Amino acid sequence: MYTPNREELIKILDTPIFHKISETADSLGIECYVVGGFVRDIFLQRDSKDIDVVVVGKGIEMARAFSKRLGKGAHLAVYANFGTAQVKYRDHEIEFVGARRESYTHDSRNPIVEDGTLEDDQNRRDFTINAMAICLNGARFGELVDPFDGVLDLEDRIIRTPLEPGITFSDDPLRMMRCIRFATQLNFYIEDETFDALCKNKERIRIISRERINDELNKIMLSATPSKGFIELDRCGLLEIIFPQLTAMQGVEVKNGFGHKEMFYHTLEVLDNVALKSDDLWLRWAALLHDIGKPRTKRWDPVLRWTFHNHNAVGEKMVAKIFKEFKMPLNEKMRYVAKLVGLHMRPIVIADNEVTDSAVRRLLFDAGDDIDDLMTLCEADITSKNEVRKKRFLNNFKIVREKLKDLEERDRIRNFQPPVDGKEIMEIFNLPPCDTIGRLKSMVKDAILDGVIPNEHDAALSFIMKCAKEMGIG
Repeated sequence: MYTPNREELIKILDTPIFHKISETADSLGIECYVVGGFVRDIFLQRDSKDIDVVVVGKGIEMARAFSKRLGKGAHLAVYANFGTAQVKYRDHEIEFVGARRESYTHDSRNPIVEDGTLEDDQNRRDFTINAMAICLNGARFGELVDPFDGVLDLEDRIIRTPLEPGITFSDDPLRMMRCIRFATQLNFYIEDETFDALCKNKERIRIISRERINDELNKIMLSATPSKGFIELDRCGLLEIIFPQLTAMQGVEVKNGFGHKEMFYHTLEVLDNVALKSDDLWLRWAALLHDIGKPRTKRWDPVLRWTFHNHNAVGEKMVAKIFKEFKMPLNEKMRYVAKLVGLHMRPIVIADNEVTDSAVRRLLFDAGDDIDDLMTLCEADITSKNEVRKKRFLNNFKIVREKLKDLEERDRIRNFQPPVDGKEIMEIFNLPPCDTIGRLKSMVKDAILDGVIPNEHDAALSFIMKCAKEMGIG
Protein backbone atom coordinates (compact mmCIF):
# COMPACT_ATOMS: atom_id res chain seq x y z
CA MET A 1 0.00 0.00 0.00
CA TYR A 2 1.10 3.56 -0.70
CA THR A 3 2.07 5.33 2.56
CA PRO A 4 3.07 8.93 1.79
CA ASN A 5 4.96 10.99 4.37
CA ARG A 6 4.12 14.62 5.09
CA GLU A 7 6.27 15.94 2.24
CA GLU A 8 4.46 13.68 -0.19
CA LEU A 9 1.06 14.65 1.22
CA ILE A 10 1.98 18.29 0.72
CA LYS A 11 2.72 17.55 -2.94
CA ILE A 12 -0.61 15.72 -3.35
CA LEU A 13 -2.49 18.66 -1.81
CA ASP A 14 -0.50 21.21 -3.82
CA THR A 15 -3.49 22.31 -5.88
CA PRO A 16 -5.29 25.65 -6.20
CA ILE A 17 -8.37 24.27 -4.40
CA PHE A 18 -6.52 23.21 -1.25
CA HIS A 19 -4.40 26.34 -1.18
CA LYS A 20 -7.58 28.45 -1.36
CA ILE A 21 -9.08 26.46 1.52
CA SER A 22 -5.85 26.94 3.50
CA GLU A 23 -5.76 30.68 2.85
CA THR A 24 -9.42 31.03 3.82
CA ALA A 25 -8.97 29.13 7.09
CA ASP A 26 -5.87 31.13 8.05
CA SER A 27 -7.57 34.43 7.23
CA LEU A 28 -10.40 33.46 9.62
CA GLY A 29 -8.00 32.13 12.24
CA ILE A 30 -9.63 28.69 12.47
CA GLU A 31 -8.40 25.10 12.30
CA CYS A 32 -9.29 23.27 9.11
CA TYR A 33 -8.83 19.63 7.97
CA VAL A 34 -9.67 17.47 4.97
CA VAL A 35 -11.15 14.24 6.34
CA GLY A 36 -12.82 10.94 5.56
CA GLY A 37 -12.96 9.25 2.21
CA PHE A 38 -10.71 11.72 0.41
CA VAL A 39 -7.87 11.00 2.85
CA ARG A 40 -8.50 7.25 2.75
CA ASP A 41 -8.42 7.27 -1.04
CA ILE A 42 -5.03 9.03 -1.09
CA PHE A 43 -3.55 5.98 0.63
CA LEU A 44 -5.48 3.61 -1.64
CA GLN A 45 -4.34 5.65 -4.67
CA ARG A 46 -7.90 6.15 -5.87
CA ASP A 47 -9.22 9.32 -7.48
CA SER A 48 -11.75 11.30 -5.47
CA LYS A 49 -13.45 14.56 -6.40
CA ASP A 50 -15.62 14.81 -3.28
CA ILE A 51 -13.78 16.70 -0.56
CA ASP A 52 -15.03 16.76 3.04
CA VAL A 53 -13.62 19.56 5.18
CA VAL A 54 -13.98 19.78 8.96
CA VAL A 55 -13.65 23.20 10.53
CA VAL A 56 -13.07 23.64 14.26
CA GLY A 57 -15.59 26.44 14.29
CA LYS A 58 -18.44 27.43 11.97
CA GLY A 59 -18.44 25.36 8.80
CA ILE A 60 -21.01 27.54 7.04
CA GLU A 61 -19.00 30.70 7.74
CA MET A 62 -15.91 29.00 6.30
CA ALA A 63 -17.82 27.86 3.19
CA ARG A 64 -19.12 31.37 2.51
CA ALA A 65 -15.66 32.88 2.82
CA PHE A 66 -14.15 30.14 0.62
CA SER A 67 -16.81 30.58 -2.05
CA LYS A 68 -16.20 34.32 -2.10
CA ARG A 69 -12.45 33.76 -2.41
CA LEU A 70 -12.98 31.45 -5.42
CA GLY A 71 -15.12 34.06 -7.12
CA LYS A 72 -16.91 33.45 -10.41
CA GLY A 73 -17.85 29.83 -11.05
CA ALA A 74 -18.27 28.88 -7.41
CA HIS A 75 -21.75 27.73 -6.35
CA LEU A 76 -22.61 27.78 -2.65
CA ALA A 77 -25.41 25.75 -1.06
CA VAL A 78 -26.12 26.17 2.67
CA TYR A 79 -27.94 23.55 4.75
CA ALA A 80 -28.50 25.49 7.94
CA ASN A 81 -30.55 22.74 9.63
CA PHE A 82 -27.57 20.41 9.40
CA GLY A 83 -24.88 23.02 9.98
CA THR A 84 -23.24 22.16 6.65
CA ALA A 85 -22.54 23.90 3.36
CA GLN A 86 -21.33 22.75 -0.03
CA VAL A 87 -19.27 24.60 -2.61
CA LYS A 88 -19.25 23.30 -6.19
CA TYR A 89 -16.39 24.56 -8.32
CA ARG A 90 -15.63 23.09 -11.72
CA ASP A 91 -15.39 19.32 -11.20
CA HIS A 92 -15.01 19.52 -7.40
CA GLU A 93 -17.58 19.31 -4.62
CA ILE A 94 -16.32 20.55 -1.26
CA GLU A 95 -18.46 19.87 1.81
CA PHE A 96 -17.85 22.02 4.91
CA VAL A 97 -18.99 21.12 8.41
CA GLY A 98 -18.08 22.29 11.87
CA ALA A 99 -16.34 19.78 14.13
CA ARG A 100 -18.93 18.22 16.40
CA ARG A 101 -19.68 15.59 18.95
CA GLU A 102 -22.83 13.48 18.86
CA SER A 103 -25.07 11.61 21.26
CA TYR A 104 -27.99 9.32 20.43
CA THR A 105 -31.31 8.13 21.81
CA HIS A 106 -32.16 4.44 21.51
CA ASP A 107 -35.04 4.81 19.04
CA SER A 108 -33.41 7.10 16.49
CA ARG A 109 -30.24 7.34 14.42
CA ASN A 110 -30.57 11.14 14.36
CA PRO A 111 -27.98 12.42 16.83
CA ILE A 112 -28.03 15.29 19.27
CA VAL A 113 -25.24 17.46 17.89
CA GLU A 114 -22.97 19.89 19.76
CA ASP A 115 -19.92 21.86 18.70
CA GLY A 116 -16.73 19.92 19.36
CA THR A 117 -13.03 19.52 18.76
CA LEU A 118 -11.28 17.64 15.97
CA GLU A 119 -10.87 14.76 18.43
CA ASP A 120 -14.63 14.74 19.06
CA ASP A 121 -15.26 14.71 15.32
CA GLN A 122 -12.87 11.83 14.69
CA ASN A 123 -14.40 9.86 17.58
CA ARG A 124 -17.82 9.98 15.89
CA ARG A 125 -16.54 8.62 12.56
CA ASP A 126 -17.75 5.19 11.45
CA PHE A 127 -14.46 3.39 10.77
CA THR A 128 -10.79 3.98 11.48
CA ILE A 129 -9.96 4.19 7.78
CA ASN A 130 -12.47 7.05 7.48
CA ALA A 131 -11.34 8.86 10.64
CA MET A 132 -8.02 10.18 9.33
CA ALA A 133 -7.57 13.92 8.82
CA ILE A 134 -4.95 16.08 7.12
CA CYS A 135 -4.44 19.65 8.36
CA LEU A 136 -4.87 22.38 5.73
CA ASN A 137 -3.69 25.36 7.79
CA GLY A 138 -0.51 26.94 6.45
CA ALA A 139 1.73 26.15 9.43
CA ARG A 140 0.69 22.48 9.57
CA PHE A 141 -0.26 21.94 5.91
CA GLY A 142 -0.10 18.23 5.03
CA GLU A 143 0.16 16.98 8.63
CA LEU A 144 -1.71 13.69 9.10
CA VAL A 145 -3.84 13.25 12.24
CA ASP A 146 -4.54 9.53 12.67
CA PRO A 147 -5.50 8.78 16.30
CA PHE A 148 -6.94 5.31 15.58
CA ASP A 149 -4.18 3.94 13.33
CA GLY A 150 -6.30 4.06 10.21
CA VAL A 151 -3.15 3.82 8.07
CA LEU A 152 -2.21 0.53 9.74
CA ASP A 153 -5.75 -0.80 9.19
CA LEU A 154 -5.49 0.12 5.52
CA GLU A 155 -2.22 -1.79 5.33
CA ASP A 156 -3.79 -4.79 7.10
CA ARG A 157 -7.00 -4.49 5.00
CA ILE A 158 -9.19 -4.31 8.12
CA ILE A 159 -12.55 -2.64 8.77
CA ARG A 160 -12.71 -1.53 12.42
CA THR A 161 -14.60 1.13 14.36
CA PRO A 162 -12.74 3.95 16.17
CA LEU A 163 -14.61 3.41 19.45
CA GLU A 164 -16.44 0.42 20.95
CA PRO A 165 -18.26 -1.16 17.93
CA GLY A 166 -21.39 -2.10 19.86
CA ILE A 167 -22.00 1.55 20.71
CA THR A 168 -21.04 2.68 17.18
CA PHE A 169 -23.59 0.35 15.54
CA SER A 170 -26.31 0.80 18.14
CA ASP A 171 -26.07 4.59 17.84
CA ASP A 172 -26.33 4.54 14.04
CA PRO A 173 -27.36 1.10 12.71
CA LEU A 174 -26.84 2.19 9.09
CA ARG A 175 -23.13 1.86 9.88
CA MET A 176 -23.63 -1.91 9.91
CA MET A 177 -24.57 -1.80 6.22
CA ARG A 178 -21.70 0.59 5.54
CA CYS A 179 -19.30 -1.77 7.33
CA ILE A 180 -20.18 -4.60 4.98
CA ARG A 181 -20.29 -2.29 1.97
CA PHE A 182 -16.74 -1.03 2.59
CA ALA A 183 -15.48 -4.58 3.23
CA THR A 184 -17.01 -5.61 -0.10
CA GLN A 185 -15.87 -2.62 -2.16
CA LEU A 186 -12.31 -2.67 -0.80
CA ASN A 187 -12.08 -6.45 -0.37
CA PHE A 188 -11.17 -5.91 3.30
CA TYR A 189 -11.79 -8.10 6.33
CA ILE A 190 -14.12 -7.12 9.16
CA GLU A 191 -12.21 -7.21 12.45
CA ASP A 192 -13.53 -9.88 14.87
CA GLU A 193 -14.86 -7.59 17.61
CA THR A 194 -16.50 -5.41 14.98
CA PHE A 195 -18.13 -8.45 13.35
CA ASP A 196 -19.40 -9.69 16.72
CA ALA A 197 -21.03 -6.28 17.21
CA LEU A 198 -22.76 -6.65 13.83
CA CYS A 199 -24.29 -9.92 15.01
CA LYS A 200 -25.39 -8.53 18.40
CA ASN A 201 -26.90 -5.32 16.99
CA LYS A 202 -28.54 -6.70 13.84
CA GLU A 203 -32.09 -6.04 15.07
CA ARG A 204 -31.28 -2.33 15.29
CA ILE A 205 -31.34 -2.18 11.48
CA ARG A 206 -35.14 -2.13 11.71
CA ILE A 207 -35.12 1.59 12.63
CA ILE A 208 -33.35 2.47 9.35
CA SER A 209 -35.44 3.51 6.37
CA ARG A 210 -35.68 1.10 3.46
CA GLU A 211 -34.29 3.74 1.13
CA ARG A 212 -31.07 4.10 3.14
CA ILE A 213 -30.66 0.32 3.30
CA ASN A 214 -31.19 0.06 -0.47
CA ASP A 215 -28.57 2.72 -1.11
CA GLU A 216 -25.95 0.62 0.66
CA LEU A 217 -27.28 -2.60 -0.87
CA ASN A 218 -26.94 -1.13 -4.37
CA LYS A 219 -23.35 -0.13 -3.66
CA ILE A 220 -22.66 -3.72 -2.62
CA MET A 221 -24.36 -4.89 -5.82
CA LEU A 222 -22.12 -2.62 -7.90
CA SER A 223 -18.88 -3.85 -6.33
CA ALA A 224 -16.45 -6.09 -8.23
CA THR A 225 -17.48 -9.22 -6.28
CA PRO A 226 -20.95 -8.56 -4.81
CA SER A 227 -21.26 -12.10 -3.40
CA LYS A 228 -18.79 -11.14 -0.65
CA GLY A 229 -21.23 -8.56 0.70
CA PHE A 230 -24.22 -10.91 0.67
CA ILE A 231 -22.24 -13.64 2.39
CA GLU A 232 -21.20 -11.20 5.13
CA LEU A 233 -24.79 -9.93 5.46
CA ASP A 234 -25.91 -13.53 5.87
CA ARG A 235 -23.14 -14.46 8.34
CA CYS A 236 -24.07 -11.67 10.75
CA GLY A 237 -27.84 -12.20 10.43
CA LEU A 238 -28.69 -8.93 8.69
CA LEU A 239 -29.78 -10.58 5.44
CA GLU A 240 -32.62 -12.48 7.09
CA ILE A 241 -34.00 -9.16 8.33
CA ILE A 242 -33.56 -7.02 5.21
CA PHE A 243 -34.01 -9.66 2.49
CA PRO A 244 -35.86 -12.79 3.75
CA GLN A 245 -36.82 -13.77 0.19
CA LEU A 246 -33.13 -14.39 -0.47
CA THR A 247 -32.40 -16.39 2.68
CA ALA A 248 -35.43 -18.56 1.84
CA MET A 249 -33.27 -19.97 -0.96
CA GLN A 250 -30.71 -21.41 1.44
CA GLY A 251 -30.08 -25.07 2.11
CA VAL A 252 -30.55 -28.38 0.32
CA GLU A 253 -33.47 -30.68 1.01
CA VAL A 254 -32.83 -34.39 0.49
CA LYS A 255 -35.53 -36.95 -0.23
CA ASN A 256 -35.01 -40.62 -1.07
CA GLY A 257 -31.33 -39.86 -1.33
CA PHE A 258 -31.77 -37.05 -3.88
CA GLY A 259 -31.02 -33.40 -3.17
CA HIS A 260 -31.56 -30.33 -5.33
CA LYS A 261 -29.04 -27.62 -6.21
CA GLU A 262 -28.20 -25.16 -3.40
CA MET A 263 -30.01 -22.07 -4.69
CA PHE A 264 -28.55 -19.30 -2.52
CA TYR A 265 -24.89 -19.80 -3.41
CA HIS A 266 -25.79 -20.59 -7.01
CA THR A 267 -27.54 -17.22 -7.19
CA LEU A 268 -24.49 -15.43 -5.78
CA GLU A 269 -22.28 -17.20 -8.32
CA VAL A 270 -24.57 -16.03 -11.14
CA LEU A 271 -24.45 -12.49 -9.74
CA ASP A 272 -20.64 -12.54 -9.71
CA ASN A 273 -20.60 -13.94 -13.25
CA VAL A 274 -22.80 -11.08 -14.46
CA ALA A 275 -20.60 -8.59 -12.57
CA LEU A 276 -17.65 -9.77 -14.67
CA LYS A 277 -19.54 -8.79 -17.83
CA SER A 278 -21.62 -5.73 -16.92
CA ASP A 279 -21.73 -2.75 -14.55
CA ASP A 280 -25.48 -2.34 -15.09
CA LEU A 281 -27.17 -2.29 -11.67
CA TRP A 282 -30.51 -3.58 -12.92
CA LEU A 283 -28.99 -6.48 -14.85
CA ARG A 284 -27.27 -7.41 -11.59
CA TRP A 285 -30.64 -7.22 -9.80
CA ALA A 286 -32.06 -9.55 -12.44
CA ALA A 287 -29.22 -11.97 -11.68
CA LEU A 288 -29.92 -11.76 -7.94
CA LEU A 289 -33.63 -12.41 -8.43
CA HIS A 290 -33.57 -14.81 -11.38
CA ASP A 291 -34.38 -17.88 -9.22
CA ILE A 292 -36.28 -16.06 -6.47
CA GLY A 293 -39.42 -18.07 -7.32
CA LYS A 294 -37.79 -21.46 -6.71
CA PRO A 295 -38.57 -21.84 -2.97
CA ARG A 296 -42.28 -21.32 -3.70
CA THR A 297 -42.36 -23.79 -6.60
CA LYS A 298 -40.18 -26.56 -5.17
CA ARG A 299 -41.95 -29.91 -5.39
CA TRP A 300 -40.95 -33.56 -5.04
CA ASP A 301 -42.01 -35.84 -7.88
CA PRO A 302 -41.38 -39.60 -7.57
CA VAL A 303 -40.35 -39.77 -11.22
CA LEU A 304 -38.82 -36.35 -11.91
CA ARG A 305 -37.48 -35.92 -8.35
CA TRP A 306 -37.10 -32.24 -7.38
CA THR A 307 -38.92 -29.82 -9.69
CA PHE A 308 -39.34 -26.04 -9.85
CA HIS A 309 -42.00 -25.75 -12.56
CA ASN A 310 -42.80 -22.17 -13.60
CA HIS A 311 -40.37 -20.70 -11.08
CA ASN A 312 -39.49 -18.06 -13.67
CA ALA A 313 -43.15 -16.95 -13.98
CA VAL A 314 -43.60 -16.96 -10.19
CA GLY A 315 -40.33 -15.06 -9.80
CA GLU A 316 -41.42 -12.49 -12.38
CA LYS A 317 -44.50 -11.70 -10.28
CA MET A 318 -42.42 -11.56 -7.11
CA VAL A 319 -40.15 -8.86 -8.59
CA ALA A 320 -42.90 -6.23 -8.50
CA LYS A 321 -43.78 -7.14 -4.90
CA ILE A 322 -40.14 -7.01 -3.80
CA PHE A 323 -39.57 -3.65 -5.52
CA LYS A 324 -42.69 -2.24 -3.86
CA GLU A 325 -41.75 -3.59 -0.42
CA PHE A 326 -38.19 -2.32 -0.79
CA LYS A 327 -39.44 1.07 -2.04
CA MET A 328 -37.43 0.75 -5.22
CA PRO A 329 -38.55 2.37 -8.51
CA LEU A 330 -41.77 0.89 -9.87
CA ASN A 331 -40.96 2.00 -13.40
CA GLU A 332 -39.19 0.66 -16.47
CA LYS A 333 -36.30 -0.53 -14.25
CA MET A 334 -38.62 -2.83 -12.33
CA ARG A 335 -40.30 -4.01 -15.55
CA TYR A 336 -36.88 -4.74 -17.07
CA VAL A 337 -35.83 -6.89 -14.10
CA ALA A 338 -39.18 -8.72 -14.08
CA LYS A 339 -38.94 -9.33 -17.82
CA LEU A 340 -35.47 -10.89 -17.58
CA VAL A 341 -36.52 -13.04 -14.61
CA GLY A 342 -39.56 -14.22 -16.56
CA LEU A 343 -37.57 -15.02 -19.71
CA HIS A 344 -34.35 -16.40 -18.24
CA MET A 345 -35.28 -20.06 -18.83
CA ARG A 346 -36.11 -19.59 -22.51
CA PRO A 347 -32.55 -19.47 -23.95
CA ILE A 348 -31.56 -22.39 -21.70
CA VAL A 349 -34.44 -24.51 -23.01
CA ILE A 350 -33.50 -23.60 -26.58
CA ALA A 351 -29.83 -24.36 -25.97
CA ASP A 352 -30.69 -27.72 -24.40
CA ASN A 353 -32.53 -28.80 -27.54
CA GLU A 354 -32.18 -28.28 -31.27
CA VAL A 355 -31.70 -24.55 -31.90
CA THR A 356 -34.55 -23.88 -34.34
CA ASP A 357 -35.14 -20.64 -36.21
CA SER A 358 -38.73 -20.51 -34.96
CA ALA A 359 -37.74 -20.74 -31.28
CA VAL A 360 -35.05 -18.09 -31.71
CA ARG A 361 -37.45 -15.74 -33.56
CA ARG A 362 -39.96 -16.01 -30.71
CA LEU A 363 -37.25 -15.38 -28.15
CA LEU A 364 -36.13 -12.28 -30.04
CA PHE A 365 -39.74 -11.11 -30.35
CA ASP A 366 -40.38 -11.44 -26.60
CA ALA A 367 -37.03 -10.03 -25.44
CA GLY A 368 -36.79 -7.11 -27.87
CA ASP A 369 -33.94 -4.72 -27.12
CA ASP A 370 -33.13 -6.60 -23.92
CA ILE A 371 -32.04 -9.75 -25.78
CA ASP A 372 -28.31 -9.13 -25.27
CA ASP A 373 -28.75 -8.64 -21.51
CA LEU A 374 -30.92 -11.75 -21.35
CA MET A 375 -28.23 -13.79 -23.07
CA THR A 376 -25.59 -12.41 -20.69
CA LEU A 377 -27.76 -13.46 -17.72
CA CYS A 378 -28.38 -16.92 -19.14
CA GLU A 379 -24.72 -17.55 -19.86
CA ALA A 380 -23.92 -16.47 -16.30
CA ASP A 381 -26.55 -18.94 -15.07
CA ILE A 382 -24.52 -21.92 -16.30
CA THR A 383 -22.67 -22.81 -13.10
CA SER A 384 -22.61 -26.59 -13.48
CA LYS A 385 -19.56 -28.33 -12.08
CA ASN A 386 -19.92 -30.85 -14.93
CA GLU A 387 -17.48 -29.26 -17.38
CA VAL A 388 -18.74 -31.30 -20.35
CA ARG A 389 -22.34 -30.19 -19.76
CA LYS A 390 -21.25 -26.61 -19.13
CA LYS A 391 -19.20 -26.51 -22.34
CA ARG A 392 -22.13 -27.92 -24.33
CA PHE A 393 -24.51 -25.25 -23.03
CA LEU A 394 -22.07 -22.41 -23.67
CA ASN A 395 -21.37 -23.67 -27.19
CA ASN A 396 -25.10 -23.86 -27.87
CA PHE A 397 -25.50 -20.33 -26.55
CA LYS A 398 -22.96 -19.22 -29.17
CA ILE A 399 -25.20 -20.81 -31.81
CA VAL A 400 -28.22 -19.02 -30.34
CA ARG A 401 -26.37 -15.69 -30.46
CA GLU A 402 -25.35 -16.28 -34.08
CA LYS A 403 -28.92 -17.16 -35.04
CA LEU A 404 -30.22 -14.10 -33.20
CA LYS A 405 -27.90 -11.88 -35.20
CA ASP A 406 -28.69 -13.58 -38.51
CA LEU A 407 -32.47 -13.63 -38.01
CA GLU A 408 -32.56 -10.03 -36.80
CA GLU A 409 -30.70 -8.86 -39.90
CA ARG A 410 -32.96 -10.91 -42.13
CA ASP A 411 -36.37 -10.76 -40.47
CA ARG A 412 -36.24 -7.60 -38.28
CA ILE A 413 -38.07 -9.29 -35.40
CA ARG A 414 -36.72 -7.12 -32.57
CA ASN A 415 -39.48 -4.72 -31.46
CA PHE A 416 -41.68 -6.32 -34.10
CA GLN A 417 -44.43 -4.27 -35.73
CA PRO A 418 -46.87 -6.10 -38.06
CA PRO A 419 -46.20 -5.26 -41.73
CA VAL A 420 -49.97 -4.95 -42.23
CA ASP A 421 -51.67 -2.90 -39.51
CA GLY A 422 -55.22 -3.01 -38.21
CA LYS A 423 -56.28 0.10 -40.11
CA GLU A 424 -55.34 -1.46 -43.46
CA ILE A 425 -57.17 -4.68 -42.60
CA MET A 426 -60.33 -2.73 -41.73
CA GLU A 427 -60.17 -0.86 -45.03
CA ILE A 428 -59.62 -4.00 -47.14
CA PHE A 429 -62.50 -5.96 -45.61
CA ASN A 430 -64.69 -3.00 -44.66
CA LEU A 431 -64.68 -4.06 -41.03
CA PRO A 432 -65.29 -2.00 -37.87
CA PRO A 433 -62.90 -2.47 -34.90
CA CYS A 434 -63.47 -6.07 -33.76
CA ASP A 435 -61.84 -9.30 -32.51
CA THR A 436 -61.45 -10.55 -36.09
CA ILE A 437 -58.79 -7.91 -36.80
CA GLY A 438 -56.80 -8.99 -33.74
CA ARG A 439 -57.04 -12.63 -34.82
CA LEU A 440 -55.74 -11.86 -38.31
CA LYS A 441 -52.86 -9.80 -36.93
CA SER A 442 -51.98 -12.60 -34.49
CA MET A 443 -52.02 -15.17 -37.31
CA VAL A 444 -49.62 -13.00 -39.35
CA LYS A 445 -47.32 -12.61 -36.36
CA ASP A 446 -47.23 -16.37 -35.75
CA ALA A 447 -46.60 -17.07 -39.43
CA ILE A 448 -43.64 -14.67 -39.47
CA LEU A 449 -42.17 -15.99 -36.22
CA ASP A 450 -42.56 -19.59 -37.44
CA GLY A 451 -40.85 -18.73 -40.72
CA VAL A 452 -43.93 -19.50 -42.82
CA ILE A 453 -43.73 -16.09 -44.49
CA PRO A 454 -41.05 -13.36 -44.53
CA ASN A 455 -41.52 -10.17 -42.50
CA GLU A 456 -42.66 -8.18 -45.56
CA HIS A 457 -45.84 -6.28 -46.41
CA ASP A 458 -46.84 -8.10 -49.60
CA ALA A 459 -46.21 -11.56 -48.16
CA ALA A 460 -48.18 -10.67 -45.05
CA LEU A 461 -51.05 -9.23 -47.09
CA SER A 462 -51.30 -12.37 -49.23
CA PHE A 463 -51.32 -14.49 -46.08
CA ILE A 464 -54.11 -12.36 -44.58
CA MET A 465 -56.22 -12.71 -47.74
CA LYS A 466 -55.79 -16.49 -47.57
CA CYS A 467 -56.71 -16.65 -43.88
CA ALA A 468 -59.67 -14.33 -44.34
CA LYS A 469 -61.02 -16.53 -47.15
CA GLU A 470 -60.76 -19.63 -44.93
CA MET A 471 -62.60 -17.71 -42.18
CA GLY A 472 -65.36 -16.66 -44.62
CA ILE A 473 -64.47 -12.99 -44.50
CA GLY A 474 -64.66 -10.69 -47.52
